[in-house]
Amino acid sequence: MSAYFDPQLIFLGVVFLAVVLLAEGAFLYWRDVKGPQARISRRMQLVNAGASNAEILASLRRETSKASESLLPSAVRYLETRLSQAGMKMPANRLLSIMVGVTAVAGFVFPLVGGITGQIRTAGGLMIVLTFAVAIGVVLPLLAINYQANRRMKQFEAQFPIALDIFVRGLRAGYPVTGALELLVSETPDPIATEFGIVVAELNYGYSLRDALANLADRVQTADMSMFVVSVAIQSETGGSLAEILDSLTRVIRERSSMVMKVRALSSEGKMTGILLSALPVMTFCFMFVTRPTFYLDVVDDPWFMPGAIGVAFLYTTGILLMRQMIAIKV
Repeated sequence: MSAYFDPQLIFLGVVFLAVVLLAEGAFLYWRDVKGPQARISRRMQLVNAGASNAEILASLRRETSKASESLLPSAVRYLETRLSQAGMKMPANRLLSIMVGVTAVAGFVFPLVGGITGQIRTAGGLMIVLTFAVAIGVVLPLLAINYQANRRMKQFEAQFPIALDIFVRGLRAGYPVTGALELLVSETPDPIATEFGIVVAELNYGYSLRDALANLADRVQTADMSMFVVSVAIQSETGGSLAEILDSLTRVIRERSSMVMKVRALSSEGKMTGILLSALPVMTFCFMFVTRPTFYLDVVDDPWFMPGAIGVAFLYTTGILLMRQMIAIKV
C-alpha cells in the first residue's frame, strides 16, 4: 500500500494536474476574452482611437519590398503575395534576410553545440548539415506562412458573399460607394474588415475606386475577388445599377462556393495525406538530426550515401509535385 502513497508520485500527479488546469485556463481565456478581441477589425480600433486616414492606411498596409531591386525578385514577389494573404506586416526582404540568417546560424552553431564538427569531414556530412539548416531556416517557416495564408484566404472566401450582400444593401439604401464600404467594414469581421478597411483608407487618401480595388485584388488573389473587381470596373465604364450587377455576382459566387465546398469535401482526404506526406519527412529529419545526429553522420562516408540522398530528394520533390497535381482541382 505504501507504493500508492509515494510522496514523489503524489507530487508528480499534482504537477500534472496543475499543468492541465493551467493549459485549460489559458485556452478558456483565449476563447472567451482574447479571441473576441482579436476578431475586432483593426481599422475600427484605429477609428475609435481617433487616428487619421493617413495613420490608418500606414497601419493597415504592409511595408512592401521592391522586387526589381532585390537579388531574388521571384522569391520576393512570392513572399510578398503569401505574406499579404497571411495578414503579416513584415516586408518580404526582411523575412528573406531573417531566413538566410537563421539558416547560416543553424548550419554553423548546431555542429558546435552538438559536438559533431569532427564528424563533418566529407561532402556528405556537409550536405546533411546544410540540409538541416535549410529545413530549419527556410522550409519550416514557409510551411507555417503557407498554412496561415491558406487559412486566412479560406476565411476571406467564406465571408465574401456575406460582405457583398451588406455592400449591395447599403447601395440600395442610398449610401454612396464609400459609405457602403464603410458599412461593410463595420459589420464584418477580419479578414474582410481589414482588407476592405485598407480600400476605404485608400479612397479617403485619394485613390480612385478602381485603383483601390485593383490593389485589393493584388493582395488577395482569389477568383471571387477578381470577378468583383472586373464587375465594378465594367460598371464604372458602361454605367448601370451597381447593386443589380453585384446582386447577380453574389448569386454566382454562392453557387461557385457551393461547388468549391463539395470539391474540397471530396478531396479533403487527399489534401490531408499530401500535407502529411510533405511535412513529416522534413520534421522527422530535423528531429532525428537534433536528437541523434550520428544516425546520419555514421554513414556519410559510405560511397552509396550521396547517390542515395540525391535520389531520395528527387523522389521527394517528384512526389510533392505529383500530389499537388492530383489534389489541385480547379473550379
